[in-house]
Amino acid sequence: MIDDGIVLSFTAPRSFTGEDVVELHGHGGPIVMDLLLRAALEAGARMARPGEFTERAFLNGKIDLAQADAVADLIASRSEAAARSALRSLSGEFSARVHAIAQEALDLRVFVEGAIDFPEDELDFLSDGRVAARLERLIGMLDALRQTATQGALLNEGITIVLAGQPNVGKSSLMNRLLGYERAIVSETPGTTRDVLAESIDIDGVPIRVVDTAGLRLAGDAIEREGIRRAYQQIEGAQQVMLVVDDRSPETASAVIAEHGLPTDRLTIVANKVDLSGGTIGQRSTPGVVYVGVSALTGVGIDALRRRILALAGYRDDAGVFSARRRHLESLQSAGDSLRHGAAVLHDAGAGELLADDLRRAHDHLGDIVGITTSDALLGEIFSRFCIGK
Repeated sequence: MIDDGIVLSFTAPRSFTGEDVVELHGHGGPIVMDLLLRAALEAGARMARPGEFTERAFLNGKIDLAQADAVADLIASRSEAAARSALRSLSGEFSARVHAIAQEALDLRVFVEGAIDFPEDELDFLSDGRVAARLERLIGMLDALRQTATQGALLNEGITIVLAGQPNVGKSSLMNRLLGYERAIVSETPGTTRDVLAESIDIDGVPIRVVDTAGLRLAGDAIEREGIRRAYQQIEGAQQVMLVVDDRSPETASAVIAEHGLPTDRLTIVANKVDLSGGTIGQRSTPGVVYVGVSALTGVGIDALRRRILALAGYRDDAGVFSARRRHLESLQSAGDSLRHGAAVLHDAGAGELLADDLRRAHDHLGDIVGITTSDALLGEIFSRFCIGK
């Protein structure tokens, strides 16, 4: 005797996997569950592979690959918004839009190839504008889908923001203010931060990784020099860099950028200590540069900085966002590239055969998202990332 529980039987195909399934429900607790699992294994069962149940559901046609990805996204969601977007994908919203565009691409390809088979009609087919109009509409549908999917990927993955600047400008204080608690040591002693310090925050459902770094200067001791070397590494790999300066000396920003080679294409200047300088609070812009005036000490301007971070992430409030992965975005980009190439060869050379091939490529890229044309190697990689039992 191990436990009193419940046995639930699900008959194929009306189960998650589409197969006959039996579930054993115990009272929980690691000891009882371990005893129950051990008894099942001794009776001839085996441990499931990571993601095996979801993989079986996919292989048996219960869900497509985008929905399988959504199972993992729902489990790993780090915010309420991310969980809601994953549930939309799991319900099939993302897949339905992918299938609709793929079908449109297939229909247009059939039309093009059918016209090619009748050379006497090819001139009319290429010149009357019908194909170009359908192609333009297809590209518009794909661009709209990619924009929404990008928001979903952002909710899943977030972005990394690196705080950089000279010593004693308030980087650690700013990080503590963004986090809402004292995580980084704050001191008037220059060079207090000797290593990389990273934490995650949630801004309107978007996970943001904030990285505090050592102050940029000519360091005297070996430990601080190593900290500054690591700061450069973080700056190089960051999606966005926040250069923190003392608003009482804002002109030092250009000197720091030049001296340390900071990336101006992904740089925002945070003018800290506006409570002491009396400077402008919130966002202001000069040609090629965006400043955000804040006080890490009092908290003024921090809401504007949060809005700037969301803007840098490309986030927009959209209740219809569904979860997406980086591989989905890459496939959508590749499909769009194929369609645009097809539009170019149609316009420039009237090459119907080349257009048909580009439509085929676009259809294949879309098929990769939902699992129509996915390789076994990719399937293995996707499901290996699931936890056991899912």
